Amino acid sequence: MSPELISILVLAVVFVIATTRSINMGALAFAAAFAVGTLVADLDADGIFAGFPGDLFVVLVGVTYLFAIARSNGTTDWLVHASVRLVRGRVALIPWVMFALTGALTAIGAVSPAAVAIVAPIALSFAARYGISPLLMGAMVVHGAQGGGFSPISIYGSIVNGIVEREKLPGNEVTLFLASLIVNLVIAAVVFVACGGLRLWRQGSVTEVDGGALKGRGELRDQPQPTGAGTTTDPGPHPSPSPSPSPTTTATATRETAPAPTSSLPLTPPRIATLLSLVALVVAVLVLDLDAGLTAITLAVVLSAVWPDDSRKAVGEIAWPTVLLICGVLTYVGVLDEMGTITWAGEGVGGIGVPLLAAVLLCYIGAIVSAFASSVGIMGALIPLAVPFLAQGEIGAVGMVAALAVSATVVDVSPFSTNGALVLAAAPDVDRERFFRQLMVYGGIVVAVVPAVVWLLMVVPGWG
Repeated sequence: MSPELISILVLAVVFVIATTRSINMGALAFAAAFAVGTLVADLDADGIFAGFPGDLFVVLVGVTYLFAIARSNGTTDWLVHASVRLVRGRVALIPWVMFALTGALTAIGAVSPAAVAIVAPIALSFAARYGISPLLMGAMVVHGAQGGGFSPISIYGSIVNGIVEREKLPGNEVTLFLASLIVNLVIAAVVFVACGGLRLWRQGSVTEVDGGALKGRGELRDQPQPTGAGTTTDPGPHPSPSPSPSPTTTATATRETAPAPTSSLPLTPPRIATLLSLVALVVAVLVLDLDAGLTAITLAVVLSAVWPDDSRKAVGEIAWPTVLLICGVLTYVGVLDEMGTITWAGEGVGGIGVPLLAAVLLCYIGAIVSAFASSVGIMGALIPLAVPFLAQGEIGAVGMVAALAVSATVVDVSPFSTNGALVLAAAPDVDRERFFRQLMVYGGIVVAVVPAVVWLLMVVPGWG
């Protein structure tokens, strides 16, 4: 048995054990990286740790630390109320606002994880407050980021178009952008309907009145969701992240009370400073091109030093189990990369003599690997692998490149990808293990369905 095949089988065993024994998958993945790296790949410790995602570790810690402080001092409460006023009480519009916001950020040049890191904590705080499925809100944020991710001036778009030019392939920047935007928009619409979006529309508008009661043209209830991946919300209590006591709600109880009206949430100095810190994070990441994780953790430390009482518990609210899980799995994927497993799989597919079959298999490899690794790195590896059979003229280059690009990025809803990990870490007041399983199953559905669909729509017709 080849070392590459052994490494893939070990990854499958890690998934099975983690699922059946309730062991943190990240811890298992670290152990697997050590065993496979040492015994199979002949790597030393430096080779194994080469795949450790240090930048993602800092992003997860820094962003969740900063927003834990924001929840503690009531800043996220204030932002949620402001969002309700912005859409005139139409809670159902908020997921689409978050989709558009992250899409706009990536379209003008923000790196996708940076846009998600900025928007996801606010979006998921809103979801927790108003009983919206965290899966719905998280998916809308991630798909929004990917929807705008291939504009001609975006990071992803510039990279893919550069690869196409370097490989001397026919390209179309507008087609690439529209393909990603339309696919993610359609998926977002499906998720919106499947995860309770129509129920939100039926609730009508909500207005905040004295005493904090929420009233509207429809009853605002936390309806119980069907059991099953992709449509559930956390059934447990949803305590307010506000520091002041507030009644909790259950999955079957009418929301008779809700957060105090915006007028009762004054902009205190800690809240003003936190809002300025969030603005500073956006400017630092999007304008100054600074690292999102290092910037967030620096701002959190400054807030903690000035107002220690508001942030005393914030470090404990960092999503440490999520950090362990993501860093462990990505370290193992790094071992796979070091020992050539990913290249081995891609070259095996590229040697198939049937161009259309090779095309769909490359789309699936891109989706599966990208669910655990860098989307940009996978696109950079797979597009050149497609050159030999694109040169035969039987496959349209424009459609093939678009299909590979969409397949390798739409799966970033996976909890093992950077964007999915940020969504998982940012969700407050949820059963995190359950939410992780929902994201994993949803990501699996996307991996199973989307590559075949984009292949059928973009490759088979022979675009370009």
